[in-house]
Amino acid sequence: MQFKKLTFLLILIILVVTGCDSKKETVVKEQTKFQISSQLAPQLTLEKNDIGIDFKELKGKVILLNFFATWCPPCKAEIPHLIRLKDKYKDSFEIVALNMGEENGTLSPQEKIDAFVNDYMINYHVSNSKENFKISDIMGNVRIIPTMFLFDTTGKIVQKYVGIVPEEMMETDIKKALGI
Repeated sequence: MQFKKLTFLLILIILVVTGCDSKKETVVKEQTKFQISSQLAPQLTLEKNDIGIDFKELKGKVILLNFFATWCPPCKAEIPHLIRLKDKYKDSFEIVALNMGEENGTLSPQEKIDAFVNDYMINYHVSNSKENFKISDIMGNVRIIPTMFLFDTTGKIVQKYVGIVPEEMMETDIKKALGI
């Protein structure tokens, strides 16, 4: 009995610490690498079904850029936390989730993403664009999911999260980014 508890705890710790590996081929481009702590948000235009999501339109809000995949258990576990945070800070906080595709590195069919959004009752932007992989490269070649970047109201990256993150920690960082 003690062995089962210890094994379960060990597996849980490994999942929390490591997240999911996106299994995406690594291509390092020197011109896109940068120091996370000192850069402003790139001027990115993302696609969500034919509707562009532009960081310029979200100016003045705290933004959480979330790299995820529909097959990733830690990514799925964070969704209720993200929904609650979006509801709580709806006027001053936006979440933009970037799907990193299927396990084989290809984009998920849009119907699968739409069903995923409906099944989990997601209330924030979800992008299923090929551009997501370019954005991953720009953000320092995101290889582990979930990975999230928190931008303050000026567009500066103030926090990077790798793996599953407690809701309380994200909320504390959101409040700091909002200046409350």
